[in-house]
Amino acid sequence: MYQLQQVLNLIDLFTSQPKIDFYTSLFSNLDLSHIPEFPPSKFGPIGYYRHTLLSLIVMKAEKFGEISDLIDYLNNNLIIAHLCGFDITKKLPSYWTFDRFLKNFDHQYLSYVMQSQVNILKDFGLISGESISLDSTPIKANTKFNNPKCFSKNKFSKDNQPKSDKDCRLGVHTASNDSSNKNFEFYWGYKNHIIIDSLSGLPIAEVTTPANIPDFDAAIPLLSETNNWFNLEGVNFIADKGYDVKKVYSFVRDTLHGHCFIPLNKRGSKTHKLTDDGHVVCDAGIPMIKYGKEYFDGFIKQKHRCKYYKSKDDSLCPCHHPKYFNGKNYRGCIKYTSISTDYRSSIDRNSIHFKSKYKLRTESER
Repeated sequence: MYQLQQVLNLIDLFTSQPKIDFYTSLFSNLDLSHIPEFPPSKFGPIGYYRHTLLSLIVMKAEKFGEISDLIDYLNNNLIIAHLCGFDITKKLPSYWTFDRFLKNFDHQYLSYVMQSQVNILKDFGLISGESISLDSTPIKANTKFNNPKCFSKNKFSKDNQPKSDKDCRLGVHTASNDSSNKNFEFYWGYKNHIIIDSLSGLPIAEVTTPANIPDFDAAIPLLSETNNWFNLEGVNFIADKGYDVKKVYSFVRDTLHGHCFIPLNKRGSKTHKLTDDGHVVCDAGIPMIKYGKEYFDGFIKQKHRCKYYKSKDDSLCPCHHPKYFNGKNYRGCIKYTSISTDYRSSIDRNSIHFKSKYKLRTESER
């Protein structure tokens, strides 16, 4: 113990005090009780204490891209290695020890650590959970196909799975934030879906999926799991057009008893020119007549027919539309409009309340 104290008195001169204070606070407030102290092993040495191998957090905090950079950093800043829990009077773990730890360590343990930290912040009042925002970000796999200088044939074909990563999938993301001229880019990899507390900007939960999983398919399982330990009752759910599907609205309203703030995604739906009283204007510029309705779950289909559909006078159609001269008993065009009756269509997206809440989505972008 005396020898260790002498070493600490010497090495703390080589690391800045703000760094020491940061990592002292970080590791002293981490709840690692869910993580087994040592890996299960019937034979051979026990190995390193698992909690110390979570020094990989330092790798992320210092933004290192390689494990070798972390090892160099710990060897040159032994006071940080000591705060991580290593015995600095002995040799630090090798590259292969960290590598095996990463491959064999269950990600669920890290989820438990994150949940514990989020609940602590919630108790402190730093995270309210009153309004949350969900968004995803692409994670490119380490494959040559993602290199712009790669000229392989059909590199973005679904049948051309990269050999270096069998789990990644083909995805697409916007390469520009300019809404008027968005460029789309294909990539092989994954998506990281993150729930953000919209008021503080702090993350609450995350999940990583293959890149071909749509945002709305990942949303409900992530929200449901988060609700089990965080309580999202009555939450304001904010998201972009990628989450504008009926099942997301239904889950937020019926299960979470919350409210959605999601803009409409028209998805290439046809729009017709309408008169003030709701009649469709045909290609010739003449208002059509309403001709019955069909009722479906969540919407009503309104049928519109040419006002001259019973006439035999061929000169009545100003644009000489081919459907008017069809030789049938009822002539003219038929068009349809949808009248939604579900929760999605009842949201007033032009209101000040909707716009003020939706502005909070920028936290998830950051």
